[in-house]
Amino acid sequence: MLHRNSIAGLALAGALLMTMAGAQAFDETKYPDWSGQWRKPQGIGNQWDQTKPPGRAQQAPLTPEYQAMFEASLADQAAGGQGEDIRITCVSTGMPRMMTGVRPFEFVITPNVTYINAENNQPRRIYTDGRAMPKDTEPTWPGYSIGKWLDTGNDGKFDALEVETTNFKGPRTFEASGIPLHRDNETTVKERITLDNDLEGISATAVRNTLRLSSG
Repeated sequence: MLHRNSIAGLALAGALLMTMAGAQAFDETKYPDWSGQWRKPQGIGNQWDQTKPPGRAQQAPLTPEYQAMFEASLADQAAGGQGEDIRITCVSTGMPRMMTGVRPFEFVITPNVTYINAENNQPRRIYTDGRAMPKDTEPTWPGYSIGKWLDTGNDGKFDALEVETTNFKGPRTFEASGIPLHRDNETTVKERITLDNDLEGISATAVRNTLRLSSG
């Protein structure tokens, strides 16, 4: 869950209204207002499952091989090392960790691409122009994201962004204690990003097909 920083609420003023000369006009009224800076509320940790404490308490369903890797990371960190937390050496966290809101980020919505610009990470591009997932692009930490806008209220306005992201560079972890994603980097991250009006925040849910639940 991320909360909007009202002080910076005008950070994107005018950015959503600009179109290139000769291009089809962008009807911003069809899209949600996610302008401004979004940050994690006070008291919420940096772990992926924010309902549980960090480390072992996350209870990630790791295989024995990857549980051993995780335990080694915890032991190394307890001894003063970095473990699996490559962010200490300024390597990008990649997906899905880069979406945990360690630093504020903002959404920039355009007709074909939604950008997520974070203060401490690479920019993320979510393509919403109907393209297929490419087969030959170079892997990156953020991966390659294809999105689709949804009108779940059937009122002619989009209110949710459904995203699938693949094509990753690694290694990557879920969070700072070093819960690992599979080293084959064939992770698929599936998200639905939507505004939670009751909590005045943005929710992004579901990371799937990332943990190997058996050793087979």
